[in-house]
Amino acid sequence: MVKSCAWGQLASPGPRLAVLGGGQLAKMLAQAAARLGCQVVALEKNLDCPAALVCPVQVLTDWEQTVGAITSWGRVDVVTLENEFVADSILADLEASGLQVRPGAATLRRIRDKFVQKTTLAQAGLPVPAFAAVQTLEEIAVHAREWGWPLVLKARCHGYDGKGNATLRSLDEAGSAWARLGGSAGRSLYVEAFCRFDRELAVMVTRERDGNIVTYPVVETVQTNHVCHHVVAPARISATLAQQAAELARAAIESVQGVGTFGVELFLDPEGRLWINELAPRVHNTGHYTIEACECSQFENHVRAVLGWPLGSPHMVAPAAAMVNLLGQRSGSGHAHGLEKALAIPGAHVHIYGKSRCAPGRKMGHVTALGTTPEEALSRAEAAARCIEFGLNTDTETDQQ
Repeated sequence: MVKSCAWGQLASPGPRLAVLGGGQLAKMLAQAAARLGCQVVALEKNLDCPAALVCPVQVLTDWEQTVGAITSWGRVDVVTLENEFVADSILADLEASGLQVRPGAATLRRIRDKFVQKTTLAQAGLPVPAFAAVQTLEEIAVHAREWGWPLVLKARCHGYDGKGNATLRSLDEAGSAWARLGGSAGRSLYVEAFCRFDRELAVMVTRERDGNIVTYPVVETVQTNHVCHHVVAPARISATLAQQAAELARAAIESVQGVGTFGVELFLDPEGRLWINELAPRVHNTGHYTIEACECSQFENHVRAVLGWPLGSPHMVAPAAAMVNLLGQRSGSGHAHGLEKALAIPGAHVHIYGKSRCAPGRKMGHVTALGTTPEEALSRAEAAARCIEFGLNTDTETDQQ
């Protein structure tokens, strides 16, 4: 059954937002919305989530309860989301009930399934690596003969931070990857030609209902084990390439008719060509730097866009910025050790998400720093990040934390 929340006890007459999901993105969305006088409630499957630190959380045992939960609250101005794991059919049911959902079910149908996403982008004439749906290992072999090795095998849905991806260098590797990704159990997979790249780039784009768009600076991202390690803004590329990347990002979001803030990930290949890797229908890890580094953060602009308010400026307030993710190294407590040392570093902005448990590779927080150059900002952010560790259980911490 649905558990009660404190929504009805809030007295603010401001707009009411329901956020599907209760992770760190919901937490930062709620913080930005609260500054504008909005009431926010997050919906999640358990109360032990980052959003619970800053807003009421409605606990659902099943996402199918979403429509009943939200319609029981009375006035709700907008329903938005912090992840793409809620089925677009549920968003369609919310829309059918008369609720404003942004981004809507039609947009999610074009993005949530990555094969459909790639098809949408390709039909819009945007550059994406060659791709194809596959149902058997034999089909992978056919595409390998066409495109060459390596190939990338991907889950069509529910893949993030490298989960659901496998790089294949031979047909021998394809069999184990097929089983690991669930192909033998009927999970829908697709295959892409491997895109050799010099750099990975990302652009945050916020789009209003009337089509007005603001584009944040193109950033450079560095991945470790398929998880973003750090982001540097602006990307150390030519102004011409940066303009091309921004134009591609805008066109991608227009192709899916997105409303709100979206992340667009791109590859820059050795020949200087840009390829769209992936879209995220939500605020995104590569845009966290905007909280301190831009006049209006990706989170505030998302709130503005979904409520139909004028968008804020995406311009940076310093010449450069860097964001370093705080990733778990081990399993254990989510308590942040060394926080006081990190806070002693001038110019370091530390964000701890408040997750109770740490796991290897799990995003536990991030650090942002500004600077006169990207190198200076990154050095400062990395120095603070090195101070912080998670998973170090002590006598005062229990496994229930």
